[in-house]
Amino acid sequence: MSTAAQAAAAPVDERVLRTSPLRRVLGRPELGAVVGAVAVFAFFAFAADSFLRASSLSTVLYAASTIGIMAVPVALLMIGGEFDLSAGVLVTTSALVSSMFSYQMTANVWVGVGVSLLVTLAVGAFNGFMLTRTRLPSFIITLGTYLMLIGMNLGFTKLISDTVSTKTIADMEGFPEAKAVFASTLTVGGVNVKITILWWLLLIAAASWILLRTRVGNWIFAVGGNEAAARAVGVPVRATKIGLYMGVALAAWISGQHLLFSYDVVQSGEGVGNELIYIIAAVIGGCLITGGYGSAVGSAVGALIFGMTSKGIVFAEWEPDWFKFFLGAMLLLATLLNHWVRKRAEATK
Repeated sequence: MSTAAQAAAAPVDERVLRTSPLRRVLGRPELGAVVGAVAVFAFFAFAADSFLRASSLSTVLYAASTIGIMAVPVALLMIGGEFDLSAGVLVTTSALVSSMFSYQMTANVWVGVGVSLLVTLAVGAFNGFMLTRTRLPSFIITLGTYLMLIGMNLGFTKLISDTVSTKTIADMEGFPEAKAVFASTLTVGGVNVKITILWWLLLIAAASWILLRTRVGNWIFAVGGNEAAARAVGVPVRATKIGLYMGVALAAWISGQHLLFSYDVVQSGEGVGNELIYIIAAVIGGCLITGGYGSAVGSAVGALIFGMTSKGIVFAEWEPDWFKFFLGAMLLLATLLNHWVRKRAEATK
């Protein structure tokens, strides 16, 4: 057989094949979410006269950012094949620790912020450690943490403050500086922009870089796709999963500090149910329930859909009860579209 014939018969590695731009677009996990976001934007642009105002769009972005800050690390965790049902109440725990520690110790509020960071990261590490140690489903592990945090939030707040809310710390040293970092409002082109939007964009950029440009990103996809195979080829499965849970905890700390320094006090019962919103935003953004597939950008688009829907209904002067209907419909449509897009992408390989 000639050299040319041998070269023609040799199998070609699919990793070096050239793919068309259309095929690459179809393979993106966030495609369905982007299509949905464009549709929602166009719908409310016609349904609500005030939706396209700069101030209204700023409000939409703020609503999206409060969800998106948490949706980004939750998406990474889902790509790694796990869930965290304690994420919503962990935000409140973070805020409560900062507030109560600062107030009781009459210390600079930055001391409370630092202690809160350590406590919140410890909770995330606990979730990851218990998951990898016991091999129980993440649903069970984090459901237990969720219930414990709810009880601790209420119990400690009543024990220390005699009420279900914390005492104000607005007059304490360091409060103005902390508020500037976590809850300030910037003016950009005459429009007020909340600093949480900048935190959100920073997390999107960091998470996308980790997923697409680092070895850790490969580990996350490998662990979520096939944990046994990943362990067999030397991927540090245990460290990867603990790190993902600590990433969720870090975002919960940021969100908790925003909650505290926005309102000065914290209600101990807040945050219940928000964990489902974070998960839904990630799923709308293209993350699979089974793991191994998704993107940080997709979760951001999912959060943006939340923001546009929740505020668009208000701007259109509709009953807010319709929000849940739109939320459920968007979840179903996005999931079906993501499934269809992925099957088309696989069929064209």
